[in-house]
Amino acid sequence: MTISDQDLRYLELLSKQYPSIRSASTEIINLSAIMELPKGTEHFLSDIHGEYEAFSHVIRNGSGSIKRRIEEVFEFTMDEKEKRNLATLIYYPEQKLPVILKDIDNPSEWYRKTLFQLIKLCRIYSSKYTRSKVRKALPKDFNYIIEELLHEQESTKNRQEYYSSIIQTIIETDRAGAFITALAGLIQRLTISRLHIIGDVYDRGPGAHIIMDELMNHHAVDFQWGNHDIVWMGAAAGSEACIANVIRVSLRYSNMETLENGYAISMLPLVSLAVDVYGDDPCDPFRPKDASGQFTESEQLMMARMQKAITIIQLKLEGQIIKRRPHYQMNDRLLLDEIDLGKGTVNVGKESYPLKDKNFPTLDIDDPYRLSLQEKAVMEKIKLSFKNSERLQRHVRFLFSKGSMYKTINGNLLYHGCIPLTQKGALRHFSFDRKDFGPRDFMNHLERLARQGYFAKNEPESKLHGQDTMWYLWRGSQSPLFGKNKMATFERYFIEEKNTHKEVMNPYYSFRTKTETIKEILNEFGVDPEKGHVINGHVPVEVKKGESPVKADGKLLVIDGGFAKAYQAKTGIAGYTLIFNSYGLMLAAHQSFESTEKAIEEEIDIHSKTKILEHNKKRIRVADTDAGQEIKSRINDLENLLEAYRSGLIKED
Repeated sequence: MTISDQDLRYLELLSKQYPSIRSASTEIINLSAIMELPKGTEHFLSDIHGEYEAFSHVIRNGSGSIKRRIEEVFEFTMDEKEKRNLATLIYYPEQKLPVILKDIDNPSEWYRKTLFQLIKLCRIYSSKYTRSKVRKALPKDFNYIIEELLHEQESTKNRQEYYSSIIQTIIETDRAGAFITALAGLIQRLTISRLHIIGDVYDRGPGAHIIMDELMNHHAVDFQWGNHDIVWMGAAAGSEACIANVIRVSLRYSNMETLENGYAISMLPLVSLAVDVYGDDPCDPFRPKDASGQFTESEQLMMARMQKAITIIQLKLEGQIIKRRPHYQMNDRLLLDEIDLGKGTVNVGKESYPLKDKNFPTLDIDDPYRLSLQEKAVMEKIKLSFKNSERLQRHVRFLFSKGSMYKTINGNLLYHGCIPLTQKGALRHFSFDRKDFGPRDFMNHLERLARQGYFAKNEPESKLHGQDTMWYLWRGSQSPLFGKNKMATFERYFIEEKNTHKEVMNPYYSFRTKTETIKEILNEFGVDPEKGHVINGHVPVEVKKGESPVKADGKLLVIDGGFAKAYQAKTGIAGYTLIFNSYGLMLAAHQSFESTEKAIEEEIDIHSKTKILEHNKKRIRVADTDAGQEIKSRINDLENLLEAYRSGLIKED
C-alpha cells in the first residue's frame, strides 16, 4: 500500500477513533446500512413575517404530513372526528389533553387506546431512521420505555404480556398524560428531518421573536437570509441606518410588539424627540397602517410623529452611507439636498415635485445629512438598547450561525430574493469594492462583509464597512436580497405623484419563468441544471390573479404565498410550504389560520391543498443525498484505514 505522509497522518488520527480492524469494519457496516435508508423529509418555509401562530401550527403538523399519515394508517379503524382528535392531540398535547379528558367516561381505556395509536405512528416514522438517531431524539424522561415499545412486537405471542404491562403501568402510575406528550413531541420531530427557512421571519406580524425562539429549539434548521432579516441583523450589529429602518417599518405597520415587548428596546428617547420637535405637526403622511381599532387617535398621532422623526433620521443616515460608499452607485437616493424649502419642492431626477409635507425643523440646508444634536443623542441611546438586548443578540447570533445568503442541498439551490440579471437576462457581473464578481462570488463576498459587520473586533473601519453592507443588502439597487432599483421611502412620504413611488423589479423577475435562465443560475452555483431546482421566496405569488408558484417548467418554485396577513388580500392564500421526501416534491397551499385556541378547542386545522410536483418511481435513499456523499467519503477513509492495518502501516491498539 502506497500512501503519502499527509494521508498517513490523517489515518493515524482516524485510528484513535477506530483503533482496531473490528471497530473500523463495524463502522463501515453501520454506514453502509444507513446509505440504504430513505432520505429524510425536508420542509421549506418562506416569508413568515412575524405570524407566529400560523408558523407554529405548520411546524407542528408538518404542513399536513401528520394528518395525511393518520388518514393512511387508520383509514378503516377511525372515523373523521377521531382522526381530527388524534391529529390535534399530536399538535398540542398539553393543551388538548384536558379538553379531551373532560368528556371521557373511562380515562384508562382512552389512554390505553391512544397510547397504542401513538406508538404505532412512532414506529412508522422511526423506521426511516437508524436506532441511534431515534435514540438521540427520545425525550430523556421516557427514553428507555419508548425505545422498548418502538422495537417491541406486541403481536408476538410470548411478548404480548410484557408490552401490555408497560402500557398498563404507565396508566396506573398516572404518567399517561406526560407519556402522550412525549410521544407527540417525538412524532413531530421525526416527521421532519430538516427545516429550511427561505428568509423573512421579521416585520409585518407581531411575533418574530417568538418564531426565533422556536427555531432555536428546532433539532435541524438552516436559514437563508431575507431582506427583512438582514436589516434586523444590521441593527443588532449597531448600524444606525438599519436601526432607523427597523423602527420606521415597525411604526408604519403599527407593530411595536417585537421591538418593545420581544426585545425590551425602549422607544422613550424617540418619543421625547417626537414631542419636542414635531409636537404641533399633524404628520398626516406618517399615519400608521392598520392602526384603527387597535390604537386611540392620540396614540396614532404619537406613532405618526415618532415615525416622521425616525424617517428624517433614516434619510440622513442613509445619505451618509451613500456618500462614503460611492461604489454602491445610489446617488439618486440623495434627495434631502434636492429640497427647496422656499418653493416647497424637491427635485427627483430631472423633475421637480411639490412636497406634501414641508415641515423639516431638523434639516440643515447647508449640511442636510448631518443629525441634529438631539437626533444624535436619541440614536446613541437607542443603539445602546439594541446592542444590550440579550434576546435580540442571541437570535442574531443564531441567524449568523445557521444562516447564509444561499444554500445548495440535495440538488436544490435555496435563496430568498434574486440573482440579479442584465436587461437581456444574462447573469450580471458586479464591480464592487474595486473587484469583479460573478453572481455566486458576489453573494459570498457580501456574506463575508455582513459577518465582518457583526463580529469584527478592534477594527472600527472594517466593522463599519460590514454594517454598511448589511444596510446595502436591505435596500441596495443590486442587492440579491432586495431585487429592485430603489426603495422609494422618501417619495411615498413626501410626494403625491404615484409614478415616483414605483420600484422597478430586477430583470430576474421577468426571466425567472424561462427554463434556460434557471438552468444557467443552477449551473453557476454548482447544481445539476437538469435535475436541480431553485427554491425562492420574497415576492408573494398572486394566486387570485392566476399566477403559479411553479415556474420555468418546474425548475423554480416560489414558496412565498402570503404567510403575513398584510399580503393575503393580494395573494388569495395564506402561504405555501414545500415538502421534499423520499418520494419527491410536494407543494402545499394553505388557507388562513384562525387561531391556536380554535385549533385546540374546535380542531380547526389549516385547510391545505397539496400538489405533487415530482414523484420518483424509485425512493430516494440517503446514498442519493449530500449526506450520502459525506458517508461515502467516510466509508472510503475507513476502508483505507483497514488496508493500513492489514498492510502493517498502522498498528492496531
